Amino acid sequence: MKLTALTLLAVLIATAAERVPLPGLRQGVEILRDRWGVPHIYASNTADLFFAQGYLAARDRLWQIDRWRREGTGRLAEIAGPEAIERDRLALAVRFRGDLEGEWRSYGPDTKAIATAFTNGINAYIRALHGRRPLEFRVAGYDPSLWAPEDCLARVPGLLMTRNLTREVSRARNIRRFGLTAVAAMQPPDPAIPIEIPHGLDLADIDSEIVRVYNIVTGARPDEQGSNNWVVDGTMTTTGKPILANDPHRPVRIPSLRKTVHLVAPGWNAIGAGEPALPGIALGHNERVAFGFTIVGIDQQDLYVEKLNPENPNQYLYRGAWKPVEIERRQIAVKGRPAGELIELRHTMHGPIIYEDRARHRAYALRWVGSEPGTAGYLAGLSLARVQNWREFLSAMDRYKVPSENIVYADVDGNIGWQAAGLAPIRRNWSGLLPVSGDSGEYEWAGFRKAGELPRAYNPPQHFIATANHNILPPEYTIPLGYEWALPYRYLRIREMLTARDAPKFSVADFERMQQDVTSIPARRLQAAVKEWHKAPELARELASWDCRMTVDSRAAAIFEVWMHEIRAANHPMPEADVALSRIDPQVLSATLARAEATLEKRLGKDRAAWTWGRLHRIEFKHPLGEKAWNRGPIARPGDAYTPNATSGNDYQQTNGASYRQILDVADWDRSVMTNVPGESGDPQSPHFDDLLGDWAAGRYHPMPFSRQAVEAAAVERISLVPAEN
Repeated sequence: MKLTALTLLAVLIATAAERVPLPGLRQGVEILRDRWGVPHIYASNTADLFFAQGYLAARDRLWQIDRWRREGTGRLAEIAGPEAIERDRLALAVRFRGDLEGEWRSYGPDTKAIATAFTNGINAYIRALHGRRPLEFRVAGYDPSLWAPEDCLARVPGLLMTRNLTREVSRARNIRRFGLTAVAAMQPPDPAIPIEIPHGLDLADIDSEIVRVYNIVTGARPDEQGSNNWVVDGTMTTTGKPILANDPHRPVRIPSLRKTVHLVAPGWNAIGAGEPALPGIALGHNERVAFGFTIVGIDQQDLYVEKLNPENPNQYLYRGAWKPVEIERRQIAVKGRPAGELIELRHTMHGPIIYEDRARHRAYALRWVGSEPGTAGYLAGLSLARVQNWREFLSAMDRYKVPSENIVYADVDGNIGWQAAGLAPIRRNWSGLLPVSGDSGEYEWAGFRKAGELPRAYNPPQHFIATANHNILPPEYTIPLGYEWALPYRYLRIREMLTARDAPKFSVADFERMQQDVTSIPARRLQAAVKEWHKAPELARELASWDCRMTVDSRAAAIFEVWMHEIRAANHPMPEADVALSRIDPQVLSATLARAEATLEKRLGKDRAAWTWGRLHRIEFKHPLGEKAWNRGPIARPGDAYTPNATSGNDYQQTNGASYRQILDVADWDRSVMTNVPGESGDPQSPHFDDLLGDWAAGRYHPMPFSRQAVEAAAVERISLVPAEN
């Protein structure tokens, strides 16, 4: 958008202005906040840029990031009391314990300086409060505390994205209960390999209690991890240049999981979203390169069953000799206990002990990539956000370790690409599908794969790249990275839309519709089974002419979803497994349909005209502090776990999905669009607390202004941060 001098003057006059003196700044920083709550930060140097980002993160999200920091660094019991001691113990146990300077360098040469500036900015806002508690802290009943740069290195966020551990435990318990043959059939490894019980592993040693605290800390269910991304080159677009779409799926909450920011300074001009407690952005674009990600299924964890000495539980067996358990004692603060609590952090050579069964003389140690330098989640995005071409992109991928991601790429020269990135352990003699015995020394990692060994593509002949957490391994690829992937339905539908014979040249608007698509491929498969079912009941026949779109007003969608739930429950007791609908006989279909009908009547009433998917499938944003006035919803939701617009969750409620979406137009960055629910601020008193909720629910996007002219045209607030006089 071109601005005349007169128009620019009008914009400047209309924009609310604020001048904030802050100790710690070197030079002035200008911040323009657009009408959607996104701050565009203009600084003269890198230190001031990230100082300002930290200041704004605290101003907009202080309670949220303070809570995250406490959860990530083992300081939750200080405000939550004794019930949080176990969580704090695990958070402290999994923290990085190696060379701190090497850890900082792993992300990039200036990461420590950037994190220091960022946390200085957070602290500047906290100090400027002069002891006044922001609203959420008044409700919670405690004060915010100051940050250190090392708080950005917490490992707990990475646990959420490296959850193979829980699947190992689940698979071992399923084998014990149902047998190896049944598990191999219902949870087959992909690529296909035999499931072998590791030598020395007693399945009786594996119990759900092992991961109880771990699951509390990580919060989400393993099957709630998802995301979509795709990128097309200029041969497939109306502009002749690439367009990149990305919608990462995580828990959808209030405040929003992600925060959008535009960072401008010498060496920096990047816009996108990241976690509000970290500097930089994790996905977005700069002047030349766009990037986005989805989780890729690299197996980054193993559970080791250690044998404790019956005569001395502080020793464990390794290769025929007793080794001492590493013990670290720490005094932690606990609300309600003036003396605090003395806790023990225990480690074996394989990693932190996450659970002990003294009666069975067993300890369970987590070996995971988070023990290695450079594995704080998303922090390597500081290097990624500055790449200018494919060569620099690949160099940044060497630093990208956690979480493991499919990172797609597009640049202004018209190139597109993809790299599977993440720290990939080398297991020479076992699959990683089950826990292993730690005492023999037989099951040890043999280093890590180099980034160049992982799958990648550059300007592929099909002119597009798409990933959706499915098995992305090329047919000829033989390196074992992992055997657990999301079911491929979202990817199959995305590919179908990209390769349709009548597909036009794509625009940003087309990609908006694709991100909002709710066509269900599993529904098509059940529909095919119904068409083969002679004398199918009327309720089943209703699906025969359905378009298989999971819209909020669809009765067929409600019938399908509840029916599929009953089919899965009837076919196997393992919820992780897929269902082969083509092999289900009419007797099972009939029995499960009857149960589905009863459920629909119970949940939605006897009036079948009122059986719509949106009445059953909803989302409610509940504030973690329990203040009902800060909740939003419920809102009827389309889609389900397997549609591109993914809306998964328990009991037909959406708890997971795309809270942030971006569509990046390389031909003109100002034509890019985005959405972030429910708003950019976590302050319940801010107009940006929930102002994006309506658009998100309706599938609408807002512009992502990048050029200075576009930013000025969209600005509604101007903040000048200036150095404070001594």
